[in-house]
Order: sequence, then structure tokens, then C-alpha cells
Amino acid sequence: MDALKKRILADGRNLGRGILKVDGFINHQVDPHLMALCGQEFARRFAGLAVEKIVTAEISGISPALMTALEMGLPVVYARKHKPVTMTADIYLTYSPSHTKGDLTQLMISPEFLRPGEHVLIIDDFLASGLTIMALARLVKAAGAELVGIGTLIEKRFEGGRELLSILDVPVESLVTITNMSNGQIEVA
Repeated sequence: MDALKKRILADGRNLGRGILKVDGFINHQVDPHLMALCGQEFARRFAGLAVEKIVTAEISGISPALMTALEMGLPVVYARKHKPVTMTADIYLTYSPSHTKGDLTQLMISPEFLRPGEHVLIIDDFLASGLTIMALARLVKAAGAELVGIGTLIEKRFEGGRELLSILDVPVESLVTITNMSNGQIEVA
């Protein structure tokens, strides 16, 4: 997607160790116009699927998931990292390593918002190692729902996540693919 690619090349920063800083328009400050365009593109790419719900991870996945859901007329469920007092005792829970924090992050969804048989599309900000998306897929499976597709804003192809996700046997769409971040560069496919 050209608008996202241009923004990454103009405002993204390679912090080393495979970390791409996009805080100015995706992860900390959000560009709503850009996210709306991304949501439209995801809706176009997944139009042929019988999606009933979109699932993402708190917090960076919420913006692209919400804009996609708006375009598709669907609800969004985000996996929470901390259990609020309003969440029931029974939850779907899994863990995922955080690349930027360097520790394990818990992800949980209440069964009242993810039900057996629902067709689910996962939308997230990054596909790197694939471990966060695999954790979301485990939550979908624990609920008895059916994963029908995965969409990410940015894929760091050199981290192998796409290969890991291939075992899920669903379409995986990335709006921008980063092919190399060595030597401080950001190379886009």
C-alpha cells in the first residue's frame, strides 16, 4: 500500500535489532486518515471471506482493526494485557513474547465476546516473528471460533513470521513488507 509505504520511509526509524519505530503514526500517535486507508485496503483484500468478528492485540493493533471493522461493519475484540475487574473469572488466556519489551505478555479475551463457530479475522500492526499472531490464533481456537484470515500493516519478512503462520492455513495479507533492516536501512518490497 503506497501511502503506508511512503509514511514508513519518511517517518519510520530503524532502531537496530530489527525494531522499526513507527510511533509517530501507528503506535503512540495515530494518523487516523492513514489508518482509514489501511482499513479500506484490508476490507478490500478480505471481502471474499465470511468474517463475523475482528480480533487484535492491545494496544497497537486496535487502530487498524477498528478501521477495518468500520469498513466491514463488524465488531472488534481486542486481547487485553491486564485483567480489569469487569472481566469475568473465566477467560481465554495465553502468553506471547514481546520483542520491544523483552518479556512475556499475557493476552486474554472474555468468552462473552468470542464465541464458538464465529469466523474471525486477525488484524495487527506487525508481523515479525509471528508469535503474537500465533497467540491470538490460540485464543481464537480456545473459543472454538474459526480463524479465516490474518492482516498486518507491516511485515518484517526477514524475521520468519510468515513461515510460522503457514501452519494456520489461512490467507495472510501484509500492506507493506520490509525486506531488510541491516546497517540502519529500511528496505521495502
